[in-house]
Amino acid sequence: MEELVQQMKVCLASTFAFYLKAHNFHWNVEGPLFSPYHSLFEGVYADAWNAVDSIAEHIRALDSYAPGSMTRYSSLSIIDDQINVPNAHKMVIELLSDNGSLKSLLEKTCKLAEKNNQTGLSNFLQDRIDIHAKQGWMLKATAKVS
Repeated sequence: MEELVQQMKVCLASTFAFYLKAHNFHWNVEGPLFSPYHSLFEGVYADAWNAVDSIAEHIRALDSYAPGSMTRYSSLSIIDDQINVPNAHKMVIELLSDNGSLKSLLEKTCKLAEKNNQTGLSNFLQDRIDIHAKQGWMLKATAKVS
């Protein structure tokens, strides 16, 4: 069970990092396609933000404390920080890659939940995986260059 708890903490930190990056891109995107990128990034960050609380509550339901500091998130997250402001297309490419990494992490964590007979958690993670699958094709479609 401890491995599942630790994986959930990585999911929390990584989802928060993904949220922050998408929000950063939403704030700072520029260019002729500003409006559609701005809206796309808003959808991505809003979903991630809404997931953060649920992930933390699942950690608490596993009888552990949820990490809640930038230092802890930085050490746990699989999502690399972005301190620069890339161009709009590079923002989409980066979020696409991060989305795939986060989806893979959730899939691994879901298997651990199933192994530990945590059916409710497994269902929650499967829903998150479906959301990231949809975001993945949306980001991929947006990133496509003719």
